[in-house]
Amino acid sequence: MKHKICIAVDADTLLAIREKVGEGKFRNRSHAFEYAVREVILCR
Repeated sequence: MKHKICIAVDADTLLAIREKVGEGKFRNRSHAFEYAVREVILCR
């Protein structure tokens, strides 16, 4: 089950995420954030 949260990011971070989504690396912004959390916080 997924849970909705709200976060705030600076404009440069949001732009970088939008670019990666546009390139097809991630399905959407949520996918990008999930990936980042897994990689950095969970060390996978």
